[in-house]
Parts: sequence; C-alpha cells; structure tokens
Amino acid sequence: MDTLVRVTDTLKSFRQTRLSALRSPAEFFDHHRISRPEDLNQATHRISYNTRYFSGNYGLIVAVLAIYAVLTNPLLLLSLAFLIGGFAAINKFAPEPLQVGEHVVTQKSLYTGLFVIGIPLLWLSSPLGTFFWLVGASSVLILGHATIMEPGIESEYSAVQESV
Repeated sequence: MDTLVRVTDTLKSFRQTRLSALRSPAEFFDHHRISRPEDLNQATHRISYNTRYFSGNYGLIVAVLAIYAVLTNPLLLLSLAFLIGGFAAINKFAPEPLQVGEHVVTQKSLYTGLFVIGIPLLWLSSPLGTFFWLVGASSVLILGHATIMEPGIESEYSAVQESV
C-alpha cells in the first residue's frame, strides 16, 4: 500500500511539474510563426527561448520517440522485460535462501543467473544504437522546430523581467 501511495505522489508531482509546461497544439504548430532565421545569432536566440518555452512539448516528443524505439526493436523489448521482470520476481519471490535438493539457492546466485542470461541478450539488442538514434532524432526535431519558430511577443518582455 505504501508503494502505491509513493507511485501516486510521483505521478501527481510529474503532472504538476512537467505536464503543466505543455503548450497547446495550436500554439506548438502555429504556421504563422514559422520563418527562416536571418543569421546564426537569431537562430541561437530562438533555440534558447523556444527550448525553455516549449520544454514540456519537447519532453513529450522525446518520450514518444523512446516508446517508438523500444516497441520497434522486439529484442530490446524482450531483454528489458526479462531483466526488469527478473529483478521484480527475485525481489518478490526469493528474499530468503531456498533449499533445492542438496543445493542452496540464494538471491546472489539468482541475480548472477539473471545477469549471465540478460546482459548478453541486452547486448545483442543494440541498446546503444537505439539510444543514439533517439538522441539524433530528438535533436533534429527539437532543434529544427526551435530554429524555425519565431518567439512570441512575450519573449521581448522576458529580458525585462529577468533584469528587474
């Protein structure tokens, strides 16, 4: 019951901090604000402002791409499920050593078996390739959007608020 309360509190705090920063799709995809930056200085200013302003939307983009990457790599999904499920099963069902015939099976030996099978399985599923794809795809989408979106009128007042 205590873990359920912690999970609910974590979800509430996540919703309050991250999801409150989400901007509406109409604002995020406002085609009237799309323009090519004149120079590198303007592009840098846009990226700096838009990454703060649309941080919730960009976080959602990264999360959706991560879910897509895991779901389209079945071996990675299987190996993650095996490792996470193995940890959960060992912690739940085998907290004490178990006598099997003449052998004593401890948590340490179960974790060793889990790692001996799980780590090579994880290695074969190429998690680094998936990670670097996620970083590259997220960077292209986020930096591309942040560069072409003109900051709103409120961006002019953000410098005034910071100096006060």
